[in-house]
Amino acid sequence: MNTNFARERSWGAEILPAGGARFRLWAPAHETVSLVAMPSGKAQDMERAGDGWFELSTDLVKPGDGYLFELPGGMRVPDPAARAQVDDVHGPSKLVDPRAYDWRIPDWRGRPWEDAVIYELHTGTFTADGTFGGIESKLDHLVALGVSVLELMPVAQFAGNRGWGYDGVLMYAPHLAYGGPAALKHLVDAAHARGLMVFLDVVYNHFGPDGNYLHSYAPDFFDDTRHTPWGAAIAYERPPVRAYFVENALYWLEEYRFDGLRLDAVDQIRDDSLLLDIANTVRSRITDRHVHLTTEDERNVTFLTERTDGVAKRYSGEWNDDFHHAAHVIAVGESDGYYQDYIDAPVADLARALAEGYVYQGEPSPFRDGKKRGEPSACLPPAAFVDFLQNHDQAGNRAFGERLSSLAEPDAIEALTAILLLAPQTPLLFMGEEWGETRPFQYFTDFEGDLAAQVREGRRNEFRKWRIFADPKSREQIPDPNAMSTFEASQLDWAKTVHAPYQERLAFVSHLLNVRRERIAPLISSIPGKAGTVLAADGQGLSVSWKLPDGGTLTMAANLSDMPWMPPEEIRERATAGDLIYARADGDAGKRDGAMPAWSVAVRIREPQ
Repeated sequence: MNTNFARERSWGAEILPAGGARFRLWAPAHETVSLVAMPSGKAQDMERAGDGWFELSTDLVKPGDGYLFELPGGMRVPDPAARAQVDDVHGPSKLVDPRAYDWRIPDWRGRPWEDAVIYELHTGTFTADGTFGGIESKLDHLVALGVSVLELMPVAQFAGNRGWGYDGVLMYAPHLAYGGPAALKHLVDAAHARGLMVFLDVVYNHFGPDGNYLHSYAPDFFDDTRHTPWGAAIAYERPPVRAYFVENALYWLEEYRFDGLRLDAVDQIRDDSLLLDIANTVRSRITDRHVHLTTEDERNVTFLTERTDGVAKRYSGEWNDDFHHAAHVIAVGESDGYYQDYIDAPVADLARALAEGYVYQGEPSPFRDGKKRGEPSACLPPAAFVDFLQNHDQAGNRAFGERLSSLAEPDAIEALTAILLLAPQTPLLFMGEEWGETRPFQYFTDFEGDLAAQVREGRRNEFRKWRIFADPKSREQIPDPNAMSTFEASQLDWAKTVHAPYQERLAFVSHLLNVRRERIAPLISSIPGKAGTVLAADGQGLSVSWKLPDGGTLTMAANLSDMPWMPPEEIRERATAGDLIYARADGDAGKRDGAMPAWSVAVRIREPQ
């Protein structure tokens, strides 16, 4: 069987079948560019290939050796599409033969989207080892837990060895600190051998502040007339720029055999045609296995996740911050920042998110100064929404990186976890959430000099509008992102998993996922858009039902308060109809009279009449 899954790219270096390699760089700002072999320093002029491209086929660089591109004036830069670096982002790139890895599971066909239970993790803090190999050592834990998707936060190489990955500058190079290309392929292979899908978080809306040399030879890569929170916008309309990102998506999915991608903050891309190009190209190119694309998009749009005959045309799912924010307000009661949009009726907001997807479907957002946000979303099936109680953003973008386990009571967390994992939406868990990890997940970087100081002060000033950080002295208590202690504090404590109460939480989550797998998952693909109905929602509890095509219903009721709750009499019969498949709170939540004790959840399936 052919296990060479590499495809030729417009950018970067490619091993040639007849020997040697072909190198390409888009450098429209210069008349000449040279290829420099490292460490010998031997150079060879590249040929102009039209439209700003330079190209050279040569045996000057051998597989495994380093190389740089030399610009007029002597400046040497790494390959922006390098498969690997020799060392850090400022040094030589490494010529990698993508055919060298021998795939053990080359015939993996993936799994359907309806199977997805996503587990998001950060490679550097998931284990003490902080590598792809460290993740591999925990794959059996994930299988036993019951998740089906391992989602890696970005791994493209960034400056230094510590960071979330959203400051990547070499978008094709798995970070050496994590193990590099071969180790990443081995991880994906090992996951597939266990029946796990692997997704990768990719960042196409900006480059990091350290190690991006594109401005030096391709200023046209950027549009200085438009800006993002991270600097000049990217000029996606230019063909070489568009090719860089479309080919990057294909690269991870084909060469590394990833099962899916999560595109970060696509609302900041501001060029929906790029998103459509990526999706359409992926769908047309990869037809022999399941591949899934998801987005993070605060606009609350629906066109990217539309279905045709129940099948995703472009993107399989959208991260749903609305679900998280409503649940967080219920559990914690916070009202600062974007939580102010949900403080008035968080239980009703959560019910709407369960029944229809988004909470904000065109209503004005107080947090956004009254601007309307979103569009009607009930047309989408529940599975189109990726819901979560925690993720890297929602923990790490807090001043001290506290997890929900450090902010809310156990009963509230367990009730909301049951809702998350037994609803027909696509659930996501953040690493350590399954045992109630109490270590924080903080924002950390590995910059030096003035940039380190700017990042530290910028991070602290982000919170100046929060009441508790109005005083500059209070902001000084926020951890320094560049301190090693900030990174080390964020590493998971796996020793907790064999001790109470963490062991009990782990068993609880595993049980919920078993119920989901056996009873909920078989229904998900058949639940269409406009299937959800809010039966009841007030300040204490909610009841939501989803129509099944065969005439049956899936119903979830929950009391999200410290006091007993009785659903309204007019919906009680509908809310308690069907077989009880799960009840939290010693089974009391399953009483036929509909009475719900504090922090209880009941889920029922009614067969067609």
